[in-house]
Amino acid sequence: MSTQSVLYDAPGPKAKVRNAVYSVIFVLVLLAAAWFVYDGFAQKGQWAAALWTPFTEGSTWTQFLLPGLVNTLQAAALSIVIALPVGALLGIARLSDHKWIRVPASVVVEFFRAIPVLMLMVFAATFYSYYTGISSDARPLFAAVTGLVLYNGSVLAEVFRAGILALPKGQGEAASALGLRKSQVLVSILLPQAVTLMLPAIVSQLVVVLKDTALAGQLTIGYTELIRTSGTITANFHNTIPTLIVVALIYIALNLLLSAFASWLERRLSRRRKAPRATGGAGGPAVPHIATDLDTGRAA
Repeated sequence: MSTQSVLYDAPGPKAKVRNAVYSVIFVLVLLAAAWFVYDGFAQKGQWAAALWTPFTEGSTWTQFLLPGLVNTLQAAALSIVIALPVGALLGIARLSDHKWIRVPASVVVEFFRAIPVLMLMVFAATFYSYYTGISSDARPLFAAVTGLVLYNGSVLAEVFRAGILALPKGQGEAASALGLRKSQVLVSILLPQAVTLMLPAIVSQLVVVLKDTALAGQLTIGYTELIRTSGTITANFHNTIPTLIVVALIYIALNLLLSAFASWLERRLSRRRKAPRATGGAGGPAVPHIATDLDTGRAA
């Protein structure tokens, strides 16, 4: 049997040469861009050892970077834990047959998706300042989490809705024909299958949540997240570029860990949903044969 895909034609000799040339050109352009950035920083003295020395000292990490990282992870974790169920509920509500449920959910989703995250944080900080008894120390965290949950919960609602609608309609119709209620079809049949489809989009949005915590350190909110705490380092050592590079590497590492966890989870969910292999043959026990009238007639 031919292994050639029906959706992709194997490249011929000329196409292979052309692809190789394109690859070489892309690598050269990438290296040129990297050298341009490196040389520009070098001319400004940004690679001087004195500017990088603070990051070899433990006090820089224990006093500034690690506390900021902890606050970043705290705000991101709280926002994710709250936004996921909020997004799921809003997404399911938008699929409701009842107009009094579907319309308000749609209004909420479209409203908060249209407002920038930073503006939501500022509104939340003002609300908590004037209308609640939350202490001034906890108020920045509450404002940051509120803004992130309102925006990302609305975006995740669309992810959940799209994931459920992407499933074949026959799945729900077959379950309904068996007498299951719509809530049972949704929880027991559709959602478990849609999770794998939605996982890449969900992870992308969780990465956005992690990065958007940086907005909480700006303007009137003043949450001491990673970038805000790194400002003290730049003020003391005048090494803005090295500090931002280190912070960027920390964010990249966090996002890679999150993506790796999502890949592991996706593989695990895929394995759990695979149908069991048929038994029989050399790889397993023989399947017992059940005698029928056809066998009796064939024997006669």
